Amino acid sequence: MNTQNDKMVMVMLEYLGIATGAASLLVALIFALYVKKRDPGSGKMVEISGYIRKGAMAFLNREYRSLAVYIVVVSILLYLASLIPVKGGGVSHYTALAFVTGAILSAVSGNIGMRIATLANVRTARAVEKDIQSGLKVAFSSGAVMGLSVVGMGLLGLSVIYIVFKNIDPQGLSNIMFGFGFGASSIALFARVGGGIYTKAADVGADLVGKIETGIPEDDPRNPAVIADNVGDNVGDVAGMGADLFESYVDSIIATMAIGIIFSAALSTQIVLLPLILASLGIISSFIGIGAVVFMRNRDPSKAMNTGVITSAVVMVILSFAVIYMNPTYDFTTINKIVPWYNIFVALIAGLAAGIVIGFSTEYYTSDKYKPTKEIAKASTTGAATNLITGMAIGMMSTVIPVLSISIAIIIAYILADLYGIAIAAVGMLSTLGMTLSMDTYGPVADNAAGIAEMAHLGEDVRARAEDLDAVGNTTAAIGKGFAIGSAALTALALFATYAQTLESMGANLTMDLANPAVTVGLFIGALMPFLFSALALIAVGKAAEDMVNEVRRQFKEIKGILEGKAKPDYEKCVDISTKAAIRKMVIPTILAIIVPVVVGVTPGLGAEAVGGVLAGSIASGFLLAIYMANAGGAWDNAKKYIEKGHFGGKGSEAHKAAVVGDTVGDPLKDTAGPSLNILIKLMSIVSLILAPLFVLL
Repeated sequence: MNTQNDKMVMVMLEYLGIATGAASLLVALIFALYVKKRDPGSGKMVEISGYIRKGAMAFLNREYRSLAVYIVVVSILLYLASLIPVKGGGVSHYTALAFVTGAILSAVSGNIGMRIATLANVRTARAVEKDIQSGLKVAFSSGAVMGLSVVGMGLLGLSVIYIVFKNIDPQGLSNIMFGFGFGASSIALFARVGGGIYTKAADVGADLVGKIETGIPEDDPRNPAVIADNVGDNVGDVAGMGADLFESYVDSIIATMAIGIIFSAALSTQIVLLPLILASLGIISSFIGIGAVVFMRNRDPSKAMNTGVITSAVVMVILSFAVIYMNPTYDFTTINKIVPWYNIFVALIAGLAAGIVIGFSTEYYTSDKYKPTKEIAKASTTGAATNLITGMAIGMMSTVIPVLSISIAIIIAYILADLYGIAIAAVGMLSTLGMTLSMDTYGPVADNAAGIAEMAHLGEDVRARAEDLDAVGNTTAAIGKGFAIGSAALTALALFATYAQTLESMGANLTMDLANPAVTVGLFIGALMPFLFSALALIAVGKAAEDMVNEVRRQFKEIKGILEGKAKPDYEKCVDISTKAAIRKMVIPTILAIIVPVVVGVTPGLGAEAVGGVLAGSIASGFLLAIYMANAGGAWDNAKKYIEKGHFGGKGSEAHKAAVVGDTVGDPLKDTAGPSLNILIKLMSIVSLILAPLFVLL
């Protein structure tokens, strides 16, 4: 670009991300003020909501104190690593600063969502007293605060980093961006694992003693674990989810920009800026999709959500077409390839389409409107064993469509635009995250509202309407997890490609030859990691749930009058049990994800090629395992709710008891281990990318 006008256009495009990110945060603030002004009700409703908010904030404060120590230690280690001289470039001196920035923004994104969710739950319950559409509007508006805050802060943070550091060397800028992603991924994994342990320890403990042993309803105020359970919806499915999708979003953009830098051998080019531009268009598309849900009246909640997703996707296609078409060709200088604009556009559409296919596939396998979940409910009539067998089979079967859709997207994107096309497909899949995350976060708010309606005795009609919102929320949460997991596979693959390109730029070619024992060993270790990580997370939930079960049993036995409603349970004791377990048990699985690539990389006889095997193995097994666990858990949950609507004997029947067992088994799969795996595979890739120069040196 030689003309003055072209230079001005480039400057405007560079600052587009800052403008759009700021606009997203402003709209999020407007939604937050709207939610805050809604009527919170009175009496018991406000009291219960206060317990939930207090418990959620207490957990986050303790979690953040622990994370602060981790951030300080890792940032010091990154700075020390930057002092090691490496031929061809090493760890940047600014990587530690970017790490801290990414970590803080990741934590803040989850915190914002949780604060507004704990205000919205009681207001949703109050709105549902009027009608289901009013409840939907309040709950979804609170979700929009989370969705728009995440994409706004992610895009704003990356745009500022690009503008501030664009004048240093290309490898240095890439390393700094990887540091930002490392911070975001680290906090996301801690938040997902810690929040998942918390929420499922409380949920499982409450269900096993309350529903199965005692026979009292879900969210009954007589259950000592009921407040901890509702707190868990916020710390796990709101704060944890916000940090999770923040890192998914920024990692997809970082991977694409890094490949663009490698392919263009420059920093201010269209292929480097395109991910930031597309993310900006995605935010605009999300505004329109969110508006379609919030402002359309008298719509079925499920149909309203689907309308929002489709609307935002269609707008994104139109806007991205207009922008990509403006540049006739994209020059991949270092690989001597000129790519026409329509190749880039189709690669983007391939990713967006794969995301939508995964979303609707997830809905099919987890919603009680369709055959798979009804089959699990039917299997419950013959006992818990058949419920579990059917649920496992359906979870495994549900991996087929996501794998095929991702595979097709990868092939199309690679043929059309090489490795850059794969990364652009990931950006396309997450481009409308503002909308999909709004839909995802709506679920926990609706769940809390249903719990408050039950505990505050708002009546059967109100509870039924809240349950309808909650059932849709289970499906939207599963769809959100599908998007996150699918994008993780594409992003991790792009990061893997970047790892290989980074090594090549330093004169160390990465040859993934299975005849090489180091590669094969790395492949097995990588494939093992998602299983080992999941096992540690599930064991943590099991141990914490045991403590919760014993505490609930103790209170039923020792505090006279609880079951008669004459004595108040000790809610705070159960909250404390979940909090301590989550903080204590979240450390080892997360640290393991960081240490394993480093150990493999510095071990004599293994090194950089073995790390490549680790990344490849973890992507393949992690993607499949995550889809299986998320969908099986969601299907078990909605099968239970399907029976509770009156099918196969309804609440209290033998089928219902069997379905509760299935739901209890599925809970830690879908809310602890499953959604954490997409962070795991990207965190391992990011760590490997940052330390790749050291692997070559050693």
